[in-house]
Amino acid sequence: MTKRDYYEVLSVTRTADGETIKKSYRKLALQYHPDRNPGDKAAEEKFKEAAEAYAVLSDADKRVRYDQFGHSMGGAGFSGFEGFQDAFGGFSDIFGDLFEDFFGGSGGGGRRRGRGQRGSDLEYTVELELAEVLTGKTFDLEIPRKETCGECLGTGAEKGSKKKTCSDCGGRGEVRVSQGFFTLRRTCPRCHGEGESIEKPCPSCHGEGRARKTRKLQVKIPAGIEHGSRLRVTGEGEAGQGGASRGDLYIQVLIKKNKTFERQGHDIYCEVLIPYTVAVLGGEVEVPTLTGKTCLEIAAGTPAGKVLKIKGEGVPAFGMENRRGEEYVKVDIEIPTKLSKSERELLEKLAAERKEKIQMKKGLFQ
Repeated sequence: MTKRDYYEVLSVTRTADGETIKKSYRKLALQYHPDRNPGDKAAEEKFKEAAEAYAVLSDADKRVRYDQFGHSMGGAGFSGFEGFQDAFGGFSDIFGDLFEDFFGGSGGGGRRRGRGQRGSDLEYTVELELAEVLTGKTFDLEIPRKETCGECLGTGAEKGSKKKTCSDCGGRGEVRVSQGFFTLRRTCPRCHGEGESIEKPCPSCHGEGRARKTRKLQVKIPAGIEHGSRLRVTGEGEAGQGGASRGDLYIQVLIKKNKTFERQGHDIYCEVLIPYTVAVLGGEVEVPTLTGKTCLEIAAGTPAGKVLKIKGEGVPAFGMENRRGEEYVKVDIEIPTKLSKSERELLEKLAAERKEKIQMKKGLFQ
């Protein structure tokens, strides 16, 4: 049977780059994968054909020879799929990286011996008052985390004992498992990819190489921090295994709700009640700020709902205490509900002076 052109098999042009070829192969491999087409010989043949084409076109040297000599490959051609397996060291070795993409790592090689595992990241939540955003705040934290065991120094083995080569994987850190058409590689379940097993576990950490301890540290939250921000403290997560690096600590920052102010970016907003006489005649009133109180000038005839600005009384830009936003004050006018006799008389005189008619609401028996 005449072999089809490899470019035709993968539906790519002869000028296609490596990434295009890989994407096309992945699509075909998923479509014709034997596990997705059990008992379908035609699908199996298409899968083999696509695999053979990819094995050649994904290799720069083999692709050059194929472009020159076609399927003869200058005397180094393949004899069916068996030749393909022999030439490339077995089916599972060629597609390990692709299996990892397809099946979430079930087919690719497990952790290699001595590689270790990075420590886990940790997360801690802190809360600030809105006023504390002005200058930031330093927190004294106590973080429970896994540290390298002081007894075995991270080896997991009891003092005086040694690790031995894992009997299940022979020190490779992985085992081969047959699944129908494939022979896949998986992380060794006995040594967890380390290639070695512990005969006598450390009594302090029970063979893990790490023990739980409490870490005390200070963390400075910068001024101007936003609600929901997440800060990273590099290297303050849990200790790694097998000499791998530590994880990181992430600080989740929450800003407590304030009864007086609402924050919008660098600016804050509030409302104040002013006497109706001040609204009419003008004057000064005290208004709250994040640092205390200040006097605000009210112009005569200020209507309800007017918004006044106090410059520089907002919150700072992130990490910059000397650059603050503004405070916006919405004015509401306080109308008295009870008047003394003299107050009523004065208001009535004012109404008469302004020639304003006041129509009193009559009671039921009036």
